[in-house]
Amino acid sequence: MEIKAADVAKLRKMTGAGMMDCKKALAEANGDFDRAQDIIREKGKLVASKRADREATEGVVAAKLTDGNTKGYIICLACETDFVAKNDEFIKTVNDMLDIAIKHDVADIEALKTLKVGAQTVEEMVTEKSGQTGEKIELAYYAKIEAPQCASYVHMNNKLGTLIGFNAQIPAEVAHDVAMQAAAMAPISISKDDCPADVLEKEREIGREQARQEGKPEAMLDKIAEGKVGKFLKESTLLNQALVKDNKVTVAQFIHNANPDATVIAYKRFSLND
Repeated sequence: MEIKAADVAKLRKMTGAGMMDCKKALAEANGDFDRAQDIIREKGKLVASKRADREATEGVVAAKLTDGNTKGYIICLACETDFVAKNDEFIKTVNDMLDIAIKHDVADIEALKTLKVGAQTVEEMVTEKSGQTGEKIELAYYAKIEAPQCASYVHMNNKLGTLIGFNAQIPAEVAHDVAMQAAAMAPISISKDDCPADVLEKEREIGREQARQEGKPEAMLDKIAEGKVGKFLKESTLLNQALVKDNKVTVAQFIHNANPDATVIAYKRFSLND
């Protein structure tokens, strides 16, 4: 049967797939739009399966705040090439998925993947995007925070973003600076309290071994190791880091100067380059 250009354009608008893919799907479906959409979705699964071993190292990170800045959401949809990542339609898809997550107040990535939007789950939407782009597409990251005040930051290349939650109100510019600090300095945790125990133990082991290699007395190894852990915490936990904008104060002091009762109680960061 003859496939009209108007029908191809209509299916393309419905699915976002390429013109030739839409024409082939309509031909295979004998002009049935529902079946043609299914064919395009099936193609997405095929593309995703074929490219499962590929690396999705490019993509887009997006973050938004809601409810008077008391909730924050961050998402990353990853792809294979910067060409796709910079495509307006791909960027729109990322923001649409984030809006879906916000609308349903989704708690974590697994809940987002299984969330139904019409006849599809979000995970199926991601698979369909693989069919449209011909690349491996994956939902690489999603997180949500809640706090009396939240701040977000997404770097200008859309490949890095942070969410920060505070227990009390502070000026918006201070909150923004802390979010930028977290983006730039990649702290492993907020403070010692939430730093993974295995990470601290590994630093101790490294400290002991370095001291041993330097010929330090066995009795001093634990003390030296604790010194290394202290240095690690100062450099790698958000509140203890020197502020990038003014290294004479720590992030904790910077926040305290704005509000003596304020501190960070929630922190999320994702980077495609890590």
